[in-house]
Amino acid sequence: MPGFPTAGYNRPMATIDYTEHRPARLEVEFHFAAAHRLPRYDGPCFRMHGHNYRFFVAVEGDVDPHTGMVADFGRVKELVQEHVLQRVDHRTLNDFLENPTAENIARWLFETLAPRLPGLAEIRIFEIPGCCVVYRGALGGPA
Repeated sequence: MPGFPTAGYNRPMATIDYTEHRPARLEVEFHFAAAHRLPRYDGPCFRMHGHNYRFFVAVEGDVDPHTGMVADFGRVKELVQEHVLQRVDHRTLNDFLENPTAENIARWLFETLAPRLPGLAEIRIFEIPGCCVVYRGALGGPA
């Protein structure tokens, strides 16, 4: 094709060193809808209301030289579906959290997933667009 560069297409790709352990971070996004009320809050959120939550699960670690991955996205999705989403989606959060603030929900998410998800580094949850809580476990590290 005239004007279309072809010089680089026939050259072999550079070899990337996959044998070294390299740190990386992956994040998987999830959504759920739930109702709650804040029993210790003096304001409108004291009353029952709902949100469409959005949250991210972040996993950090060395990239496995064999698989080329820190963690399997599919496995992260399975764990979150089984241990989190089945309990919270279209539910009332006060049924298992006495004071379900965004901060307490983030902590619950982290503590629920940490024993099952090696390398869990962070939960970031948005209760409303543009406003989030980040929880990194006790003292900012794994629980």
